[in-house]
Formats: sequence, structure tokens, C-alpha cells
Amino acid sequence: MKKKLGFLAFLLAMSMVVLAACGNDDSASDKSGDSDGEQITLEFWTMQLQPTFTDYINGIIEDFEAENPNIKIDWLDVPAADLDKKILSAVSTDTAPDVVNLNPTFASQLAELDALVNMEEAVSEDDKALYVKGAWEANQIGDVTFAIPWYLSTSVTLNNKQIFEEAGLDPEKPATTYEEAAEYAKIIKDETGKYGYFPSLDLSLVLQHMVMMGAELTNEDGTEAAFNTPEGLYAFEYFTDLYNEGLIPREALTGDQRATIDMYQAGQVAFFDGSQFIVQVKENAPEIYENTLPSEAITGKSGKKTMSVQNVVVPKQTKNQEAAVKFALFLTNGENQLEFSKLTPILPSNVESLADPYFTEADDDAEPTDLVRIVSASQLESAELLVPPMNNYTELRQAMYDAISAAMLGEMTPQEALDKAEAEWNEILAQ
Repeated sequence: MKKKLGFLAFLLAMSMVVLAACGNDDSASDKSGDSDGEQITLEFWTMQLQPTFTDYINGIIEDFEAENPNIKIDWLDVPAADLDKKILSAVSTDTAPDVVNLNPTFASQLAELDALVNMEEAVSEDDKALYVKGAWEANQIGDVTFAIPWYLSTSVTLNNKQIFEEAGLDPEKPATTYEEAAEYAKIIKDETGKYGYFPSLDLSLVLQHMVMMGAELTNEDGTEAAFNTPEGLYAFEYFTDLYNEGLIPREALTGDQRATIDMYQAGQVAFFDGSQFIVQVKENAPEIYENTLPSEAITGKSGKKTMSVQNVVVPKQTKNQEAAVKFALFLTNGENQLEFSKLTPILPSNVESLADPYFTEADDDAEPTDLVRIVSASQLESAELLVPPMNNYTELRQAMYDAISAAMLGEMTPQEALDKAEAEWNEILAQ
């Protein structure tokens, strides 16, 4: 409790700094930008991109500085585990960088304090139209858009064709719904003794599964839990039944996503949501990789598919808002995002990049990595950030995980566990 109060006090201090900065009479002139040709230095922070992408980011910086000789970019790469604390500290001491790479969940906490530039006001309509709609909307709270989307991913199912064939199933007809996943899991277990489906429940995945199954997490204004419904109960019963019938590994509940990839690479699991691991499979288990067929993500009643988003934000403390937004737009333009996507298995948020054949066409000899990219890109229209930014997100996520764990382990009925989660969410949301 003391830790939580300390964090709230820290956020309050941040808000006071932000308000003080907003009240500065010189702020408008300080943020006028770079139109007068005055020499400007922008501080740019990224999240754990060095050393893999050092040349790429330096290349973007060189190109931008060549086009804008009066603007210099000072790049700092921060370990992912340290970034949240570091940006909080910088904002609270009025030393925030000009452009920062953040995820929507954490960025939204700064946005709630009015600490970030509203991109609805700072970005032109023409530039807004260049971004995938779902990615742009992932960064919205009310009428405020607190970030520009950078790179994306959507979930893709990896299927081991050999196990499908051993079970008498057609790998060209993989599971696309939760009901089919459960059906295939039983057939594969009965016919091969292996696990068919490995639905990880790590981190936010319980919440994502529930949304795809048709449950609403909260009411419209985010003040009360809204998942204690037939759809929410279905989610709890679905995973409890699979677990108790031995149709999914114990690690689905007790492990993390590393356990999923380990079992898939060992040939013990037929299919799982694992597009982000495809390069790892290629490196560690080449035979499994050759037998892998990517397919569309498994979804439920809602028809939704999950989208992960990485963004760039501009703190309001910047004295060079126009230049900072200009650099954020340059970083995320079509050409630069296409180049980035060819270096690592990500998707661009820029629609000009997505129009490239690299994301739409597969050769006859296309590898699983190529198919993951194309399937992933094809899902963007139906994909969205399934778990929106929420206050006290970590507590909410943990409460849901604890509740579904209680159901799956037989400590409560699914309905009792759902009731417990609802009560805890309402208490947390009321804070």
C-alpha cells in the first residue's frame, strides 16, 4: 500500500510540473518549431534497439538532419526494463526528451496527466490518413491522440503440419475459432498423445482471449467491470474445461510464453499463437520450421484479432514541438517503415509501406517467415488493440489471471471466479 501511495504521489508531482510548464507565458514561442532556421537539438529516446538496429536508426537520423540542417538529433537507447522509470523521472524533473518510443499502455498514463502533445492537433489530416486506422485509434483517450504509431504486429497461428497429418487432420484447414481449436486439440491428443493447442494465459493474454470471445472488459467510461456476462463466463469455462480434460499443457497456466515456444520447437504441440517466435523456430528447430504453416489467428464471437503497437510520443515539455513532431513523422514515414520491416518481423503502421508487394505477395517457394508476414499484414483491417489503456492496468491484469487460475485449478467454479474478478476490478477501478 505504501508503494502504491508513493507512486501516486509521484504522478501527482508530475502533474504539477506539467501544469506549471503549461502555464509558462513563454511556452507558445518556445514551441514554435524550426521555421526560423535557429539551430535546434532534439533528444530522441528508443526502447532497446541497440545494437541490432543502430545502423538503421543512425541512417534515419542522418537523412533527417540532411533535410533539416538546423535540427540535430541526439539519440539515446534505453533498456526496456528501465524506460518507464526513466521517462517518469525526466518528466517529473522537467527534463523530458523531445521524442520517445513508448507502448500505448504506459504512454496513456502520461496522457492522463496531460503530459503529451495531442497529435489530433499537431498532425495534419493528410498525415493522419497515412496510418492504419486501428493503430492510430490505439493511442486515443477521448478526443486526444497521445502518440503516433510506429511499428505493429498481429497474432498469427503457427501449425505443425506433421502433427496434423499424424492425427488425420488437413494442415491446410487449420483452426480459426476457439471451438475448432478445442475440437482439434481433442483429436490430436487422442490420435497422437501430443498436445494440439497451447493457449498461453501469460500477461495480458487472458484479457485478450476474453475480448475475442465477445466479453467487454469495462463499461464505456471505464469505471466498472463489464465482463460478468455469458461471454465472460464462456471464457472461464472454456479454458477450465480444456485444462481439466488434459487437452492443453499445464504450462499454459503456470508457465509463460517461453514454455509455449519450447514445446512447439520440441514437436510436442501442434499449433499456437506464435508469429513473434518464427525466427527463433527457424534458428533452433529447422525441421519444425520446415513443417510450419502459418495461418490466421484464432478468434471468437467478436471476430476481433489482436494488434500490438509501438509508438512515438512528444512530451509537452519540449521547447521544439513543431520540430519534434516533424521528426516523429519522418521516423514513421512509408519509406523508413518499409526498410525497418525488412530488418525484423514487424509490420509498419504506415499504409504506404503496407501497399508494397513485400506484404501482399508470396512466391511459390516462400518460407514460413514470409507467410507469417503476409498473413499478419492481411489481418490488420480486423485487428485492434484489444486491451485499451487503463489506469492500474497491472493490478487489473493480475486480478483476472488469479481468478481464472482459481477456476482452472478447481479452487472455485468458473462463475465464482468470475464474480471474484468482477468485485476486485470494481474496487481497483474505483480508486
